[in-house]
Parts: sequence; structure tokens; C-alpha cells
Amino acid sequence: MSTFSSSEMAAEVFGRLFSVMLEDEEFVARARQEGLTVRLVHTKPDCQVFVSPQGVVVGEEAPQTAAITLRMSCDTAHALWMGRLMVPVAIATGRLRIRGKVAKVLELVPMLRPAFDRYPDIAAASGVGA
Repeated sequence: MSTFSSSEMAAEVFGRLFSVMLEDEEFVARARQEGLTVRLVHTKPDCQVFVSPQGVVVGEEAPQTAAITLRMSCDTAHALWMGRLMVPVAIATGRLRIRGKVAKVLELVPMLRPAFDRYPDIAAASGVGA
């Protein structure tokens, strides 16, 4: 059984995570400077999140193109953000697929450090189990 009971729950948690990230002026400034946009495509349940310096778009309205596209199940995303699964392992095992320029991915990773710190509280507040 999935960590998330519905697409709506997954969209709420992942949308909130990136909305919080966009409150960080340093994150927004770097994303704007690098021209960074990210599309997260989650499955089981299905959920899409598009992140740009201008904001977060969740659901079917999310743009289909971005500098980086990350594809994974919601359970994989949960394990990554909780720090239980490392990105290199997820990539090596095929649990995380990335489309986009390697340089953009390398720019993104350090920018996400605060998200790892905040995700457990965001998930717990939405009723997502540890």
C-alpha cells in the first residue's frame, strides 16, 4: 500500500514542500539566476508538480516541459525526502529517472538541502506516516 492514500494527498504534501522552498529568497534567486524549472512526475498515486521561481503548479495544469524532469513513485519521493533513500541509489536502481541537462541537476541538488529538513514536518502535518 502506498504511503499516500490519494493523488490529492500527494499533491498537497509535495506542493506544500515546494511552496515552502519558494519562501526562501536564496532558493528563488538561485533558481531565477540558473533559469531552473523542475517538473516532478509521481506515480502510485499519480501527481505532478511544476516548480519555477514564479511559483508552484500542481496537477494537470502543470506545464509539460521543464529544465529538469524527475520521475518516481510517491513512495520513492517520500523515502528520498525523509532521507531514507539516497539519490544516487535511487538513480542506480531505476527508482528515480531524470531528464534534463546534468549541469542543471547538479545545480539543483545543493539548493534542495533545506527541503530535506522541512519535509518530515510537512508530511506529518498532512497525516503522512513516517
